Amino acid sequence: MSETERQSQDAASTGTGYRVLARKYRPKDFTDLMVGQEPMVRTLTNAFETGRIAQAYMLTGVRGVGKTTTARILARALNYKTPEIDKPTIDLRVPGEHCQAIMEGRHVDVIEMDAASHTGIDDIREIIEQVRYRPVSARYKVYIIDEVHMLSTQAFNGLLKTLEEPPEHVKFIFATTEIRKVPITVLSRCQRFDLRRISAADLVALFTTIAAKEGIDAEPDALAMIARAAEGSARDGLSLLDQAIAHGSGVVQAEAVRGMLGLADRARIVDLFEHVARGDVAAALAEFQAQYEAGANPVVVLTDLADFTHLVTRLKYVPDAANDPSLSEVERTRASEFAQGIAVTTLSRIWQMLLKGIPETESSSRTAGAAEMVLIRLAHAAHLPSPEDAARRLAELSENGSGSRPSPTTSGNGSGNGVRVPYQSAVAVRATESTPRPQPSGGPAMLRAVPDPDPQLMSTAGRIETKPAEAPKPLVHVNSIADIVNLAAEKRDPKLKALVRNFVRPVKIETGRLDVNLTDGAPATLLNELAVKLKEWTGIHWIVSLSREAGDPTMVEAEAKAKEQQVSDARQDPDVAAILAQFPGAKIIDVRVRAPEPEEEGEVKPPAVAESEEGDILPGDDIEF
Repeated sequence: MSETERQSQDAASTGTGYRVLARKYRPKDFTDLMVGQEPMVRTLTNAFETGRIAQAYMLTGVRGVGKTTTARILARALNYKTPEIDKPTIDLRVPGEHCQAIMEGRHVDVIEMDAASHTGIDDIREIIEQVRYRPVSARYKVYIIDEVHMLSTQAFNGLLKTLEEPPEHVKFIFATTEIRKVPITVLSRCQRFDLRRISAADLVALFTTIAAKEGIDAEPDALAMIARAAEGSARDGLSLLDQAIAHGSGVVQAEAVRGMLGLADRARIVDLFEHVARGDVAAALAEFQAQYEAGANPVVVLTDLADFTHLVTRLKYVPDAANDPSLSEVERTRASEFAQGIAVTTLSRIWQMLLKGIPETESSSRTAGAAEMVLIRLAHAAHLPSPEDAARRLAELSENGSGSRPSPTTSGNGSGNGVRVPYQSAVAVRATESTPRPQPSGGPAMLRAVPDPDPQLMSTAGRIETKPAEAPKPLVHVNSIADIVNLAAEKRDPKLKALVRNFVRPVKIETGRLDVNLTDGAPATLLNELAVKLKEWTGIHWIVSLSREAGDPTMVEAEAKAKEQQVSDARQDPDVAAILAQFPGAKIIDVRVRAPEPEEEGEVKPPAVAESEEGDILPGDDIEF
């Protein structure tokens, strides 16, 4: 009788429920945590051995990597006590007095709180009031707060002082999946441990061990599928393994797991990748249709195709990655072959198109049709040249524009198809009897005929010379940022006027072109709006570009600097200095320069207005200069 059958009979006879694998095989000490979390275990081991035990710990990581379990094991280690050992230790092989109650979450001195349901300041205030009392039976009173990022701002603030200077008998252990939502003031008071995703290889080894203990016959390929679907979470993987055992009636087979998860056969995904890389649309659609009829989810098919694309790309630089035990033999061998024959530019293009196509398929009401359109785009792109080849050909065309064109070349997309890509010259060439029309191999020349040129435009060398087109004249001349501001005010556009004054630092300005730098806080659409408005107001096209140079100060910065200089000059004036000395506490609040009247151009203006710190206007409050 297998272990599973024996447990089923015991559960049926005693009336107790079945314990799922995720709970039954939950780690109980630091030895079990060594699966994927070696750095954290090593740090805690050294800390406990040297007595450097922190007052608070922050555990973060994705779901199912063991945050709550680690918190309980840590609480157990802090309160470990046996007849022989009575001190904190990470050696928990022998159960202590408090170990069973702590691991089951029922110890009176280890308080677990779910911050998702206790988010307010009242819950934290209750903790603050209780920390003053010593533990009942254990060495430390340990507070485990799960999903701590759900606490309110007031709750975090209320916890700060107690967290920084807790009583010597109190320890805090926090767990969260959203570490960025935890205030930095809390993080700075905690010792942080990032629990890593568990690798697929470690998960396969864990599932193999558990299947052996349970007496379950499990195929390695099936366990590898479950490990990939778990995405680094041991709890998710064990839940899927539980489901697979029930689905297969006690036997875990690859075909049954594939149907349960809605996955496509990995070998067929490799075939689909090959059809796409070769640009065979018909074969790619036929393969996808076969997988869809077999029960594969279209979104999962595209996701698996993206995963295989990533694998092929990775093998180009890390060949040892083929030794991953979660890979099947077909994936391992054929991915290595593709890595040697497909260029990185092609793989990158497939990857980018899949990243865009997967969300489109997920949000579509017809997922199968959307997935087929993605595959059609992928196969069509296999015949296109890479951006590098396209740029090189444009350069060749520009160099040979006045004479004969270079012959077409084979596309360099790296797919090994040898597809001949025709192209059309951007230069119009007139064929004459003395100049035969060039005929590239593979098809007729793709040249555009132009009318006979004006004999008056022919140079002595026989080449066509075109008259340069006269540049359009602007309706309004713009030579500075001040001109733009004045124009915005004239056109009744106060918003653009304020944006230009506050955020635009001019670098270079000439008719039809404006290079600027922007200050922090500038709207992302400012340059585009400025180009549109300038074209509308001046009647010519403007190119407004962002420069890396610092540029001149903005108009607001320049005015502020000029105002500071005026105040500084006024403070150095003898009359103003005398006023300030006569009235302690007075200060210069403004400097105004009055335009001189014609008959009083040579007269000296009175000093500036002075004001006391209390706000009282001193004698001479009408005086300006």
